[in-house]
Amino acid sequence: MLTIYGNQSRFCDGISRRNFLRIGALGLGGLSMARLLQAEALANVGRSHKAIIMIFLPGGPSHQDMFDLKMDAPSEVRGEFKPIQTKVPGIQICEHLPKLAAIMDKLAIIRSMVGAEDNHYAFQCLTGRHMRGQPPGGWPALGSVLSRLEGPVNNAVPPYVGLSPKMGHVPWSDNGTPGFLGVAHAPFTPNKGSAQGDMVLNGVTLDRLSDRKSLLVGFDQFRRQVDAQGLMEGLDAFNQQAFGVLTSSKLLDALDVGKEDSKIRDWYGKGDPKNRDDGGPKLMEHFLIARRLVEAGARCVTLAFSRWDHHGDNFGALRQDLPLLDQGVSALIEDLHQRGLEKDVSVVMWGEFGRTPVINKDAGRDHWPRVSCAVLAGGGIKTGQVIGATDRLGGEAVERPVQFGEVFATLYHNLGIDANKVTVPDLAGRPQYLVDHGYQPMRELI
Repeated sequence: MLTIYGNQSRFCDGISRRNFLRIGALGLGGLSMARLLQAEALANVGRSHKAIIMIFLPGGPSHQDMFDLKMDAPSEVRGEFKPIQTKVPGIQICEHLPKLAAIMDKLAIIRSMVGAEDNHYAFQCLTGRHMRGQPPGGWPALGSVLSRLEGPVNNAVPPYVGLSPKMGHVPWSDNGTPGFLGVAHAPFTPNKGSAQGDMVLNGVTLDRLSDRKSLLVGFDQFRRQVDAQGLMEGLDAFNQQAFGVLTSSKLLDALDVGKEDSKIRDWYGKGDPKNRDDGGPKLMEHFLIARRLVEAGARCVTLAFSRWDHHGDNFGALRQDLPLLDQGVSALIEDLHQRGLEKDVSVVMWGEFGRTPVINKDAGRDHWPRVSCAVLAGGGIKTGQVIGATDRLGGEAVERPVQFGEVFATLYHNLGIDANKVTVPDLAGRPQYLVDHGYQPMRELI
């Protein structure tokens, strides 16, 4: 962890500016950032700037209470919510999602996601693959693949940014790992701390970031101190580019929602920065920061919102969280459209699995990996539609089951990447395709 001390001004979500200068995932003294830049210089880096925003709902959202309500089911399955009409005739969603209902023409809902694993990990939503049977080094997250294939739009903004904060259940706060692609393609995680605690570059403040010479002197002193312990090698010329991230205001400006018009901030809403049990906080600002980051040059931004593992009081919890999710996601999608980014930025929202059809004795729903839902928008896909269907109880996909790999192939397609032709090398130098089993982009969407 490298922390650069600055003033204690706070953003509107209560997070201090100091938090946003933590370089937790980038390794000691910026070396991982330098390696990232070095690898990108050696790669065949692309020039287009298309992007993906991935919204993870930790714990497994209740699909039959959000986007696939079953009003003809028995009461022990049906639940407490009613459906409402959307902007697209014939499509209904939950009454607590009126803002999303009003922009249904800009959404595509998948009601028949299958192939989920029964574990509380973000891994499958970040990679499109199962955790079992991984190659040495592990499967890379989508953002890491984009970092490897496309590189940065500019050196002031990392291509892959993970906003998911710390949570009690650590796998939910996963922003993705680079797997066999190596640390050069790890996500930049401004909200994460370090298990070993902060490593502080003493004597360097925000006021001195504009003075490259002073910063280099500080890094050189830091390098000598750490080298004396045998923990790192000398810095090379690629650190000059890594320092560009620190000395440029572009990344900090993107992370600072205080620079956004107050009407826009109000549009996205204000959530609760406190963690909920073992889950995550309700950071509405992260939806806005994600938009600001892709505008600034990020190719992939991941975030996690709240906690959706409702084994008890499912409907009480959803009454609190659904209006917030509704406001944040609808604002993001409308904002992308108003800024002309709807064809360049793909949005996907999902959780690790669905919930049981039958409501349990604690008024909750339990884990149900056999079917779940997803919402997609942007990227030039065909929207205003529902794909797939479940049975009367919402427990099995009976029409057009969709695998995670198909969604990933579609996301890559939106970026102009053929997931069945383009490969990345694993640790042994073998080419690995970007999706399993030859999954193709979804014909309904492209």
